[in-house]
Amino acid sequence: MQVRGVTDAGMRYARQLSLPEIGEAGQARLAASGVLVVGLGGLGCPAAVYLAAAGVGRLVLNDFDRVDISNLQRQILYREGDAGRGKAETAAERLLDMNPALDARPLPRRLDQADLREQVAACDVVLDGSDNYGTRFGVNEACLAARRPLVSGAAIRFEGQLAVFRNDLPDAPCYRCLYDEQGDDMETCSGGGILGPVAGVVGAHMAVETIKLILGIGEPVQNRLLLYDGLQGRWRQVSLKRDPTCPACAGDQISLTR
Repeated sequence: MQVRGVTDAGMRYARQLSLPEIGEAGQARLAASGVLVVGLGGLGCPAAVYLAAAGVGRLVLNDFDRVDISNLQRQILYREGDAGRGKAETAAERLLDMNPALDARPLPRRLDQADLREQVAACDVVLDGSDNYGTRFGVNEACLAARRPLVSGAAIRFEGQLAVFRNDLPDAPCYRCLYDEQGDDMETCSGGGILGPVAGVVGAHMAVETIKLILGIGEPVQNRLLLYDGLQGRWRQVSLKRDPTCPACAGDQISLTR
């Protein structure tokens, strides 16, 4: 594989190839995989950077928003000169500059449910860093229909959360088991504020979980919700079960135990 400034792909991925859990077979599996990233903000940017750098072969980058100066504090793919440019196209350019072997596909439009289902079905894992429940519920439904695992993250102020919803496995809770459609829409960074590195912590963790799912290694954060408190420097977890009244997956009753 020829890449810019590197004649041997083994040099680029040497630190991963030396891991017994990855090796050459795992690296080939990453190269053959595809990930849909929904939302290229404070979570999607660092996650996409690490996935591209790790050698994930195809990233579908979905965001219809444009870069604003206020994004630069936490959305690490963008520069001041990018203000006004589309996030999806700009992110694809930056990721290709990092790893020219990447198949980066910008998707700069709002997806209806049919389009979303098609994009989800064409990928191995979906990573959702969007900022509203409508999009997240739609992504969840598409992942259920296509039986694709969903890596979901959120961050606000000094706090973050992360969960992996194994829609590819029977009897696993889905995103709708955790959040009620009738609840208030989620608080955004523009209203509540956020410390940039908190988004980076969650986004990087989302990339780790995505790579674990692709490779089938380790223990994914499934049936659990991880909660990060940046001020206290602590993680805690909440266990999850399917909700028998869930309109999306209709499983067992949700259980929240610390």
